[in-house]
Amino acid sequence: MSIASPIPKAAQALLARANSASSLPRVLWQRLTESPEDFDRRMIAMRAQLPPAQMLLAVQSGRRQSAPLAGVKPVELPPKLFQLLHPAKPSRYRCATGGRGSAKSWSFATVLILLALACCIRILCVREVQLSIRQSVHRLLTDTINRLQLNAFFEVEQHCIRSRAGGSFIFEGLFSNVSKIRSIEGVNLVWCEESESISANSWETLIPTIRQPNSEIWVTMNPDLEDSSAYRRFISAPPPCLMHTHVILFDNPWLPEELRREAEYLASVDDDAYQHVWMGTVRKHSDAIIFKGKFTVEPFEPGAHWNGPFFGFDPGFAADPSVITKSWIFDGKLYIEAEAWQLHCDIDRLPQLFDQLPGARAQTIRCDSARPETVSYLRAHGYPGCVSVEKWPDSIIDGIAHLRSYQKIILHPSCVHTLQEMRLYSHKIDKLTGDILADIIDRHNHAIDSLRYALAPLIKGSGPGALLQWMAQDAATLKTQALALIDRPNVVIRDLTTGG
Repeated sequence: MSIASPIPKAAQALLARANSASSLPRVLWQRLTESPEDFDRRMIAMRAQLPPAQMLLAVQSGRRQSAPLAGVKPVELPPKLFQLLHPAKPSRYRCATGGRGSAKSWSFATVLILLALACCIRILCVREVQLSIRQSVHRLLTDTINRLQLNAFFEVEQHCIRSRAGGSFIFEGLFSNVSKIRSIEGVNLVWCEESESISANSWETLIPTIRQPNSEIWVTMNPDLEDSSAYRRFISAPPPCLMHTHVILFDNPWLPEELRREAEYLASVDDDAYQHVWMGTVRKHSDAIIFKGKFTVEPFEPGAHWNGPFFGFDPGFAADPSVITKSWIFDGKLYIEAEAWQLHCDIDRLPQLFDQLPGARAQTIRCDSARPETVSYLRAHGYPGCVSVEKWPDSIIDGIAHLRSYQKIILHPSCVHTLQEMRLYSHKIDKLTGDILADIIDRHNHAIDSLRYALAPLIKGSGPGALLQWMAQDAATLKTQALALIDRPNVVIRDLTTGG
């Protein structure tokens, strides 16, 4: 009796991969000049050729109201980005510029997931600084997989993502990994997110590394300054084989109504800022920006020994937004953990806004003293820790100086409105000479004002003992507030004076 020799492991792997590939969803792209009707006919014909259990992903341009077809999942892209990212038009460089709400990153992530699903491709995702995987596009790609309901076809691991077709994603920061970037082999495509921050040295290291035949470099950026390395490289003096499109919020067929209202508000108060934030134009007079060079965006978790949290509230007047922020102090740095921001927030809806920040009901919240009736309302509706802050001559100047005195201001990525203000809050510019004046423009300061209110006792205090003195005063205040809340259900009271 003869015993059949076992199939070698390599052959088993190939067989398993072939069987897996046969059950993977198929991806069908609408052709660049194809009408929706012709694409529908081709889609129906393709669907008829596939096994019933095999999904067809139909990639098309813009929103269409076509009849659903069993086993077909439509994947729609904004028209401009559909043209830019279509695989029928290979290009060494693909670059999308634009402002907030334009769906650039969303569309790039969608197409990259489709490519990894369809073929064995190695994709490198980079940004200038990546101290942890949470600072990468890993989360965006994972969310895209979930949105497209493709979880069964991808393995999402902590530091990489793999598809059953053999596609893979790796994530790296450029600034501190020069030698590692140079040693990476076999990359077919690199996605450079937030490219406006990538330095000239990083570009000179990265681009020669991407040397596979037909390899591509994809770039997304919200233009910042004309003299930035990315702007000069891809816009001012573009390289050969570059496809570029500029997209704005109105190019996004699925723009949320909340973002549309925010854009309209900014256009009504500051057209220059609107052009930069939403239209994606480059900034002018960057040296006038008050917090230039003082802030970064990084995910973080507050530590047990951090000082805080510090809550501040700036109520909206007329059309202005109402903003509450939550921040911490540690090791000479100011950490802004969370924000709640809303336009046209009536007074009876403020408690709902505050409830977006967990823990705020049991904390001191320092508020603008110009609205005592708002403070009284909040104290009577679940926020007894709301207090009006003292103001004094030059309190705004002192507050700005205090904020700038921190080694760094670190914003959590969720604080998009605070980040926008940090980028825009600026000194006035003399219209005739272009000189930067000492006067400050009273715009883009609602979140910043809330930070000033939150830190008001520190700002007016002096000397290294100011923080400790403030903490001792706050402990007694909070204990009084805790006693006022003791009859409330589901409230945990901690004695801040003893640490118990």
